[in-house]
Amino acid sequence: MRVDDISDTLKTTVVDVSVIVPVHNASCWLEECLQGVLDQDFTGSLELSVYDDASTDDSRAVVESWKEKFEAKGVSMVISGHHSAQPRGVGYAKNQAIAQSSGRYLCFQDADDVMLPQRISLQYQAALLWPQALIGCGVRRVPEGSTERYTRWINSLTQWQLATQVYTSHGPTVVMPTWFCSRDWFCKVGSFDEGGKGVPEDLLFFYQSLRQGGGVARVEQCMLVYRYHQRAATHSVLEYVGYVPEPGGGGETIWKFRVDFLQERVLSQWESFTIWNAGKQGRKLYRSLSLANQKKVRAFCDVDENKIQKAFYTYEDSKDMTEGVLEENLKSLQLTEGVDYYHFN
Repeated sequence: MRVDDISDTLKTTVVDVSVIVPVHNASCWLEECLQGVLDQDFTGSLELSVYDDASTDDSRAVVESWKEKFEAKGVSMVISGHHSAQPRGVGYAKNQAIAQSSGRYLCFQDADDVMLPQRISLQYQAALLWPQALIGCGVRRVPEGSTERYTRWINSLTQWQLATQVYTSHGPTVVMPTWFCSRDWFCKVGSFDEGGKGVPEDLLFFYQSLRQGGGVARVEQCMLVYRYHQRAATHSVLEYVGYVPEPGGGGETIWKFRVDFLQERVLSQWESFTIWNAGKQGRKLYRSLSLANQKKVRAFCDVDENKIQKAFYTYEDSKDMTEGVLEENLKSLQLTEGVDYYHFN
């Protein structure tokens, strides 16, 4: 879908905020999700735009059953979808929900999550201050304790780190289910990739927003209950899953997207650099670099003496954890994140 198509679909009656909800077989979570939208304390005009991506359960019926409740509260609902044999993917469903909506601002909401009552009002105020930014918020993960390290990272990043840690394997520094932005900014960046299952459409949009000069900001309060479960779309997007963006295109991976973005935004500006990981991941990063950037690598550094003493490459995956030693080392050297170093893994 072209950005022009999205812009051309604006209705005569424009509302302040459209809540964008793509749905696929989410009936078991929709009641909580919709109640969360209904409970918002936002005093402006609000619209709920739902697009059903070929659900085979009763998701569409559940959404339809809430229409009277929303209209009684003055919240308009736009509901559509398709009944093809196969879903067309999260990117497609989000683009369709946006195209049929009319809000000047867009609040993205996953069907399996629950927004807390102040979410829209707080993010709306933030978006007025940062009209060319993706606005996120704090989250509470359920079940409690699931993806603990990732959740801590989401909630603890400083405003500076929201911009500097965009290259890590965690993905966008404000997670997609918390995004809030102006429609004008969305149209400038362009629509979501519609490649279907396995495509990191949020990561690709996030990168493009940064390329366009967009900012990243976060409302510090926890405004979303962020559900973790095995049916989440996140599980279909793996670090090494092959992704072909166009028919006949070469195989790509999330790893390659990240490496390419790092080279484009950071390494191309540096005359030389060191890789602070002498283990498997550091060497994998080196092999993934362009020949020009490989020639800029002056050394591999590590806080693990055993890794430094090794004189051979291995190819197995690994999880390199330093328990804070690396961070203390960087601090002692008085290095500044986003200037002297960037986190990649």
